[in-house]
Amino acid sequence: MTENEIAKITVDAAFQIHKKLGPGLLESVYEVILAHELKKRGLRIKRQVPVPIIFDEIKFDEAFRADLIVEEKVIVELKSVEKVSRVHKKQLLTYLRLADKRLGLLINFGAELIRDGISRVVNGL
Repeated sequence: MTENEIAKITVDAAFQIHKKLGPGLLESVYEVILAHELKKRGLRIKRQVPVPIIFDEIKFDEAFRADLIVEEKVIVELKSVEKVSRVHKKQLLTYLRLADKRLGLLINFGAELIRDGISRVVNGL
């Protein structure tokens, strides 16, 4: 399955969740529900995955935690805020580089319309 196929399924799942629950819940709630929904659709999910970084030739095991990694290919970063800032997209791009992944989805469940809350971030895709 390609990154784009995974993204399509993930976006559809996020849309369905937002339609049923609406905005305003905590990110952790959307995370557990999105993981459940993606598993129902047959995808392999990892939650809160520590991703290491090497700096000054020292390996730090937990540079950051990816909210979700889908099929070992796509990082999904979840927010539940009024407005996503540019730094959130930059942060996801850095996560993609550190984790050696090509596609990330930034999904803001706090958006009034979920289509306005979804951003694709690519790293060489």
